[in-house]
Amino acid sequence: MRALLPLMLVTLVAAAPARPPLEAQRYRECLALAQSDPAQAIDKATQWRGAGGGVPARHCLALAQGQKGDFAGAATTLAGAAQAAEAENDPHAADLWGQAGNAAMLARQNSTAISDFASGIAVAGSEPTRLAALLTDRSRALVDANRTTEARSDLTRATSLDPSAVPGWLLLATLERRMKDLPAAERAILEAAKREPTDPDVALEAGNIAGAQGRTDLARAEWKKVVDGAPGSEAAAAAAKSLALNPS
Repeated sequence: MRALLPLMLVTLVAAAPARPPLEAQRYRECLALAQSDPAQAIDKATQWRGAGGGVPARHCLALAQGQKGDFAGAATTLAGAAQAAEAENDPHAADLWGQAGNAAMLARQNSTAISDFASGIAVAGSEPTRLAALLTDRSRALVDANRTTEARSDLTRATSLDPSAVPGWLLLATLERRMKDLPAAERAILEAAKREPTDPDVALEAGNIAGAQGRTDLARAEWKKVVDGAPGSEAAAAAAKSLALNPS
């Protein structure tokens, strides 16, 4: 959850100043407490919610639950916040559904995650960056559910909507490789590398695709780039394993 919390914090922080000053201040304080003392934040957010705190109180409660590792609880709370935001015509409803889906994935509630992402997509409107992010997130859940054709469709749409977003290209490249469409995988990873040439995950996947194509020298060069450039990372560990399995 340490990696997810900053992402979740983004959603309503920007909207807080538009709320009544006292409520905005209470929200900011609750967010800070969720990181430093999640147990106390849960108590305060629960009291605030009971006193009519609305979406900000629910959001802070979810962040605190997630910080404590209660991903299932966070997912449920975030879904409630998303529903409340929809009722208020809050433009952040789609983002909250996305956060609910990500929390559900951490809780290994895959079908719930897919449903949450679908709800977010339904209310995201036509803003391409937001819609592409939700489609990319849903694709991960669809892959976990072995619904690869649907995942590919989501990623194809996501990369069309927001070609600048590297995660969509990287996931599409990985999925195409696993589906044995190596030319499509190569096209996707080249798009990712064009945007993030030093990203170790991109280089790792470039090596994987080259290896699947039988281009061992190129694969080893990419994997070695990861080992040398990102020591200690998960990508470097995977690259080192591939190097050992594919001697020159």
